Amino acid sequence: MPLPKLPTRPAAILTFPTGEAARPAAPAAAEVATLQPELEGISPARAGKSGAAAPARQPAARKTAARKTAGAAAPAPVVEAVPAPLAAAPAAVPTPIVKATGKNEGKSRPRAESEPRKLFVLDTNVLLHDPTSIFRFEEHDIFLPMMTLEELDHQKKGMSEVARNARQVSRSLDHLVAEAGQQLDRGLPLNALGNKDASGRLLFQTTAIHSTLPSDLPMGKADNQILGVVRALQEKYTEREVVLVSKDINMRLKARALGMAAEDYFNDHVLEDSDLLYTGVMPLPEDFWNKHGKDVESWQQGGTTFYRVHGPLCAQFVVNQFVYFEGQMPLYAQVREVNGKTAVLATLRDYTHGKNNVWGITARNREQNFALNLLMNPDIDFISLLGQAGTGKTLLALAAGLTQVLETKRYTEIIMTRVTVPVGEDIGFLPGTEEEKMLPWMGALEDNLDVLNMGDGEGNNDWGRAATMDLIRSRIKVKSLNFMRGRTFLNKYLIIDEAQNLTPKQMKTLVTRAGPGTKVICLGNIAQIDTPYLTEGSSGLTYVVDRFKGWPHSGHVTLQRGERSRLADYAGDVL
Repeated sequence: MPLPKLPTRPAAILTFPTGEAARPAAPAAAEVATLQPELEGISPARAGKSGAAAPARQPAARKTAARKTAGAAAPAPVVEAVPAPLAAAPAAVPTPIVKATGKNEGKSRPRAESEPRKLFVLDTNVLLHDPTSIFRFEEHDIFLPMMTLEELDHQKKGMSEVARNARQVSRSLDHLVAEAGQQLDRGLPLNALGNKDASGRLLFQTTAIHSTLPSDLPMGKADNQILGVVRALQEKYTEREVVLVSKDINMRLKARALGMAAEDYFNDHVLEDSDLLYTGVMPLPEDFWNKHGKDVESWQQGGTTFYRVHGPLCAQFVVNQFVYFEGQMPLYAQVREVNGKTAVLATLRDYTHGKNNVWGITARNREQNFALNLLMNPDIDFISLLGQAGTGKTLLALAAGLTQVLETKRYTEIIMTRVTVPVGEDIGFLPGTEEEKMLPWMGALEDNLDVLNMGDGEGNNDWGRAATMDLIRSRIKVKSLNFMRGRTFLNKYLIIDEAQNLTPKQMKTLVTRAGPGTKVICLGNIAQIDTPYLTEGSSGLTYVVDRFKGWPHSGHVTLQRGERSRLADYAGDVL
């Protein structure tokens, strides 16, 4: 059939009616090669260049897709002047598309072929919380109101984490605009900077929007202006879902009260339920030896007994996970290797016995024994210990550190740090040097050093006890998080206390300070988070526990039983 007449207005966009039956028949290959550069207004050499697709290239893309539909009728094209990103999504696409709702990537269900893309309106606090959030919504589109850009401009000054995030967002937006080189009202492709998972477009508010919010809501407030933008977009794009994404609970409540869809930003959450967090310990079932006791291989190496077992439960094991069986044939072991339904288990050193004490400390329960096996293992570079108050996290870490610094000389010194987040009101600035300013935050260090110094066997010899304490203090350095950037620790024993108050970015900054021969120990209780903008699912401690799971040089144990006192144990259970 003859080709349709070329349009006389290059700025217009050619679109065809949706539906398989309405798609045009494919023209000849020679005709397409000649016609496509003319439709796009570019040279034939640039016609196949990949990258950000301009709206004018859509006719060629549709012609290519039409070649797969043989025998279809070819109606005349329809000329539209509406920008393609703001119009309804195209009709059914043969390949399935993944749907994202702002939650963790890879956890969403496949989107139906005929389901249009969502339009997410981002609040400013989402961008300040995660500067890369605009690239976390997969194939859906992002809309930034003018008030969001205005609030970003107000937050960009200063040296705080929020100011740094605001500047990073501004730089990303500037690079997107420079790379795309298109008009803002048409939308910018989010994958222009190499973010392949973000296949949607970024839209800006380029004109004034008049909303129909209740008259008693003051429009001078920034939150209400953003809500007005969401309402106007809902009225304009009735064929697609418009969703507000905000970290502000009250703003989400107001949006839902006004009949708008609103969601929290979930992409930074490692787990939706903290009960699913990896504990590092697995109890074996009572029938373990019945199903896994056949063809067991055993050997000894370096004083450790190894077992190679076969069975269906082995596929659930994680490297460096502790397993135990307390039946007729008790077993306390650590998983060293997992290969399908075959696993290699290694027996543990019994630190509950006095002859294996660590700086005078013995393990009082099963989990403490597991923790000491990790702390005293030179092949483990990263250890995370979780547990409620009084489970012995700091005491075990310090005892193992002093033994390996002063006795075995494996490390040169102990470095201890923690985030300075007060439980109540701040007491203001503190005088002195860096270590003197950190001493009020290190009360746990002083308390545990007193306990460790009691068991030196000196009796009432205060002189010997004082000399021992001076020696211990000379090998322990207290550092602030504010001066960690750019440092490298060689052969150090680094303890990060109260790690539940760290963000994932701060945790990455600390862990990447480790040089050759350095061991990093993270201690914390995710039930005692003092940072106002962190939750159990978004804490940096939860983040590293999940990400380091299964690495051969890392280990994790969740301590269950408190050993501080019967009063502390009872208070932790009932209060």
